[in-house]
Amino acid sequence: MPGPTPADIRRWRRYLAAERAEAASYRDLAQRRTGEERAILLALAEAEKRHETHWLDLLGDDVGDPLRTEWRSRVLGSLARRFGGVFVLALAQRAEARSAYSRDVDATATMAADEQIHEEVVRGLATRGRNRLSGTFRAAVFGANDGLVSNLALVLGIGASGVSQQTILLSGLAGLLSGSLSMAAGEYVSVRSQRELLEASSPSPDAAAALPHLDLNANELALVYRARGLTPDQAEVRAAEVLAPFAASTGVDHRDGNAGDPALPGEEDASDAFETERSDPAGERPVDEHETHGTAWGAAASSFCFFASGALIPVLPYLLGFGGMGAVAVASTLVGAALLVTGATVGLLSGTSPLTRAARQLLIGLGAAVVTYLLGLFFGTVIA
Repeated sequence: MPGPTPADIRRWRRYLAAERAEAASYRDLAQRRTGEERAILLALAEAEKRHETHWLDLLGDDVGDPLRTEWRSRVLGSLARRFGGVFVLALAQRAEARSAYSRDVDATATMAADEQIHEEVVRGLATRGRNRLSGTFRAAVFGANDGLVSNLALVLGIGASGVSQQTILLSGLAGLLSGSLSMAAGEYVSVRSQRELLEASSPSPDAAAALPHLDLNANELALVYRARGLTPDQAEVRAAEVLAPFAASTGVDHRDGNAGDPALPGEEDASDAFETERSDPAGERPVDEHETHGTAWGAAASSFCFFASGALIPVLPYLLGFGGMGAVAVASTLVGAALLVTGATVGLLSGTSPLTRAARQLLIGLGAAVVTYLLGLFFGTVIA
């Protein structure tokens, strides 16, 4: 059987370097975690160690000096050593998704399957972080992007109509302030309304307190579970389980109880029946709590700040004394760079290509500004 070719050896050494880098990144990330997340990351590092052993066995005496990994792995390793947030996990998720083992005859089917599963493991870890910051992230991205696009469009549209530099500057500052206030008010109402809807769907504490005093023969509790989606038979079984401690108590007339009565058997735990059912009545759906994170005032404040920071960028050239096409060029360049950053950030956090998301953000933002600029030229000509 012929030995490996120089191309094979180079490819195996690249794989070896990548496995070592990924294992080191997971160990670095694990140092910044505790509990289950730490254990999961260390298990991933061990799995990469098994893959490393495979390439070492193939290379034998041809291992040579350690290779320099590709730039993506170096960036991931550097971030993992210094940070431990969802951005690093999102990069790790993309790194796992790029695995070429399924297309390489020298990688085993088990290794290829491992990499696919690793992507899902890292996705699960990253999802926890995405859920925790989803409210703030939404306000940051939407606020900054709206500020960038709307104020650039406003400034360019007003400027194209032929008004003075002072009018353009005042229009830009007015757009910054009015837009920031509008975003803050809208975010406050949105989050506050969402919380009120969730609170309206949460069980009343009075319902839990009433459990010990129910007519056990009528079993009204089963109707609660039927209203939450269980079948009649499932609801009867669930209600019987919850009321079993009370049914076991003899000589107590629950219907005649009052607030001054001593606690009945199981009364202290009665609220568990409703707390559990509030989010997962059938025991089949996972609880999704990330939408309740954050406060209305916090969301309003962050929206105001993020919109203002984005809306300030198109006004900067005019504040610094630029005018005419020079101001337009500088404003467009600054906004374009900011749109690329926000788009790439969205791509990283969503586990998709940051380049694609950055290009999309840039095209949408500058496209809106160009349309407004052309309208400003048209109306300026018509009015003149």
